[in-house]
Amino acid sequence: MNYDIIEEGRFKYVESRGSDEHLVLLHGLFGALSNFEGIIKHFAGKYNVIVPILPIFDLPIRKVSVGGLVDYVADFVTHKGFDKIHILGNSLGGHIALLYSLVHPQNVASITLTGSSGLFESAMGTSFPKRGDYEFIRRKTEGTFYDPKVAGKALVDEVFDIVNDRNKAIRVVATAKSAVRHNLGDKLHQITTPTLLIWGKQDQITPPFVGEKFNELLENSRLIFVDKCGHAPMMEHPDVFNRHLESFLDEVTAKEINN
Repeated sequence: MNYDIIEEGRFKYVESRGSDEHLVLLHGLFGALSNFEGIIKHFAGKYNVIVPILPIFDLPIRKVSVGGLVDYVADFVTHKGFDKIHILGNSLGGHIALLYSLVHPQNVASITLTGSSGLFESAMGTSFPKRGDYEFIRRKTEGTFYDPKVAGKALVDEVFDIVNDRNKAIRVVATAKSAVRHNLGDKLHQITTPTLLIWGKQDQITPPFVGEKFNELLENSRLIFVDKCGHAPMMEHPDVFNRHLESFLDEVTAKEINN
């Protein structure tokens, strides 16, 4: 990608600019800017695409939680002066998007979730992997996708480095435990914002029944399954993902104009 990381105070982010319609992308626990490369390339000319780098490894340890990350996103949106955003989250990023939308519904024009946590997720299993177990990390990273080749060496190395950094590993575990505690099953009925759910049919981390449950509990939602696809449809099938997302955003924007 050709976008530089912008640093302003405690905020780090990528921004495409070029539009008054803001599309904010929230990455997951092991996510990176590269996860959203296809979305940024496709939508940068039509939307102001923003990817805040979530401070999972930088927050004070007492604030390491899903709630702390939601507060960070809220402060970032205020810092940027956005009064209405389209928010999209993958995995933990979807969880954060939902919690943000519950607290700031007036700021959210649409929600897109893909492989979102918040109801059920199965990531590393019952225990955190031993340091130095590269093959375990490789298998787990490949298992994120239907096609294991999507998990290239650079991605596996990135996850391996996180696991082998004691400070980062502690924060990953704390954040994951916080996500489990923040189950949204009894709160989703409060969200009436138009919501698009794009789910991989072979997602092993948030399986298809999770997408179906989100669709049931979010009254203004639609669910699209992508075949031969795991936990990150925007990476495995970017063209399919972008087509569905663009159609949804066009529909939401048209309704806003007409209203």
